[in-house]
Parts: sequence; structure tokens; C-alpha cells
Amino acid sequence: MTSITTFYLSRIIGLRATGSNGSFLGVVKDLLVDADSSNSPTGHPVLKGIKLKTKLGGAFYSFQNFHVEKDNGKLRIICDQLLDLSTEELNHSLHLVEAVLDNQIVDLNGRKLVRVNDVRLVTINSETFAVAVDIGIEGLLRRIGIVKPLMSIASLFGGTIPAKFILWEDVETIDFSNLNIKLSKSYSKLQTLHPSDLADIIEDLGRKASAEVFSALDEEKAADVMEELDKETQLHILESLSIEKAADVLDRMPADEVADILDSLEDDKVELLLNEMEKDTSQEVRELLVYPDHTVGSIMSSEYLSFSENTTIEEVLTELRTNQPEFETLYNFFVIDEQEVLIATFSIRDVVVSAPDLQLKQIMKPSPVHLIDYQKINEIAEIVSKYNLLAIPVVDKNNVLKGMVVIDDVIEDLIKKRRTNK
Repeated sequence: MTSITTFYLSRIIGLRATGSNGSFLGVVKDLLVDADSSNSPTGHPVLKGIKLKTKLGGAFYSFQNFHVEKDNGKLRIICDQLLDLSTEELNHSLHLVEAVLDNQIVDLNGRKLVRVNDVRLVTINSETFAVAVDIGIEGLLRRIGIVKPLMSIASLFGGTIPAKFILWEDVETIDFSNLNIKLSKSYSKLQTLHPSDLADIIEDLGRKASAEVFSALDEEKAADVMEELDKETQLHILESLSIEKAADVLDRMPADEVADILDSLEDDKVELLLNEMEKDTSQEVRELLVYPDHTVGSIMSSEYLSFSENTTIEEVLTELRTNQPEFETLYNFFVIDEQEVLIATFSIRDVVVSAPDLQLKQIMKPSPVHLIDYQKINEIAEIVSKYNLLAIPVVDKNNVLKGMVVIDDVIEDLIKKRRTNK
């Protein structure tokens, strides 16, 4: 027969733990679960240890011989035999009071930060698991011991006290106090969030926690998230990273995004980062940093695809399959001559609907709308709106192709202009 007991962390903390003979063992100060829930057959973290305040101070014991009993609605915690918690288990455990209760967690379904008011645990036969966190008002009232009388009063008027739980598998803890836990493992669930959602969460965290979470991301994910962060958080994160780590992240970002970030740093720090970055990327960024802030060149992307007019459709497709460019790069393609002078454009639709053996000169659109690299930024929105373009080529005074401006870079300016004209 399966024996199931459910209880809350708040009801256990502060209880007197006793031996099977009734002897006093200590006061419960914390419960420790396995930091890696993948070790559990249920997918929920197993309760591994307990922290007691004894006459000699704080001590950690294995939860193996402890069990929780309910007697007339009251909880008792009893231990048949004390066993010390091993150093390995202690170092790989999550302290529920210290690291979870009253701390910030990520609701992976809601993609937001929430604060934990309580933790729900369940004992099934001989093992105890953390199954959910309580972020509702009921959990808060339970903590101060007035939930039952208030629920009785509310029921008299046909009301209820809101309860809200998040299943443990939909939780990622943030404020780890146990620094022995490897962050890359602890924050693994955050890797599944969209970069925009993760950026919102990091922006809401404190300075220390935001740096820790960002540092735990792999470099590809970190680069995507960095692009979505606000300027203040970007600068804080960069200051918290080593030069080597920061350079690795920046290397994976579009050159125009990197230039925009570096433009707000001290010259000495900029030079250190550029010297540490890959040579080709560093050179692209240096070229963009030359442009004044108010010019088109300062926001253009240097990542684009250009071809000669004799290139066939099949060769274009091969290039796309081989290099798998970023989505924005597909907004528009460019045709240049041997001196890299812009002569025409063509679109991804032109590629899809054309025969493989056709050359670009047979489908391209000559004399394209374009921008000059030193042209003022405030002129871009009008051109984008007038010609309904997703990307506009940027050339220098000699008509040499230098990059492109995508609509993402000017959309805010465009929205502001439309609001002004209403």
C-alpha cells in the first residue's frame, strides 16, 4: 500500500526534531534537496538532508532516517537514527530555506521572475520530494500562521484566498546561496527560454545575480541575449566578465550591435576587447566605430550577401545552404561589380521562383534605392516607409557597397514619426 504525506516547508522550519524515543535532537533550520532533479525517478528533487540547530550549533544530517508525521493536523518530525550528511551530498544540494524560500525564481511557463512564499513537499513511501513552489497569497498567510482563520472568514462571504503553485519542473532557481553548485548545471533550464524572455528576466535581477546567470549561458545563447538587453545592463554585464569571455560573446554578435555597445565604453576597455576579438570581426567593428552617432554608417550592418551579375540562381542557393546566414541577411541581396560598386538588388522571392540556371543579371533590379554612409539617421524612416523596404543598401560617396540598414534598426524611429503625425 502506498503511503503519501504532503506538507509545506514553512510548517517544518522551527519544529523540534526528536528521536524515536522522544529525545530532543534539534530545531529544524533547513531542508536540502538534490540540486539535479534528473537523478530522481519522478523528475522532482529528492530531499537529501536536514539542517538542525543543536546545543552544539548547526549540523547537517542525512534525511534517510527522518520521517514526517501528522497528528491531529499537527506535524512532527522524527528520526530513528542520526546519520551525517556526506560532504559530496552537501556540496550538491540546494538549501530550500536559504536558496529558495523568499528568493526569486523563474517561472518557465510564465517567463518571468516570481518570489517564493512556500515550498510544497510530498513523502511517497520512504522518499520525500519537492514538488511545487507556492507564490500565492495563501502561502504568505501560511507563513505567518493566519491562513486557516482567514479562509474560514472568506468562506462565510463566499470568497476564497488565492493559491498559486508552480510545479518544480517549471521552476529555475536564481538566488543560489550554495556556491558549490555548478552554475552551468543549475541554470540549464534557462537555456530553453527565448533570448528576449531571458533578457527581460536578467534585467529584473540584481546586479550580482544577473551577472551570474549571464555567465552560466553558453556563448551562442549569451550573444543572442546580449543583443536583447538594455544598454545599462549590457554595460554592467560586460564589466562583470573577463576580457576573454566578453570578447568571445561579442565575436558571436553582429558587428553593428557590437559597435553600438562599445561606443559607450571607455576607450581603453574598447581597445582591450577589440584586440582580444577575432581579427575579421574586430576590423568590421573598428570600421563602424569611425562613423559619428547621427549617421547611417553608425547603425548599418556589415553582414550582407553580395554576388556578381554572372552568378547563377543555383550558385546563390548553394551559398545560402553552405553559410546559413542570419534571418536579417535574407531581407535583401546585392549585386556588385569587380570594384564592389553596387549595381542592383534581388530578393529571396526572386531566387525561389527563378530557374536554377538563370544568371542574376536576368532577374536583378538595377538602380536600387540606397543610403549614403554619412547620411543622417533621421532620413531613414521616411525612405523605409515610402518604399516599403525591409533592408536598404548603404554605399560610400563612390557608390561602393559598405553594408545595409535593416528595418529593425529604424523601427522605433519610424513609430515615433507616425505617432507625431497623428
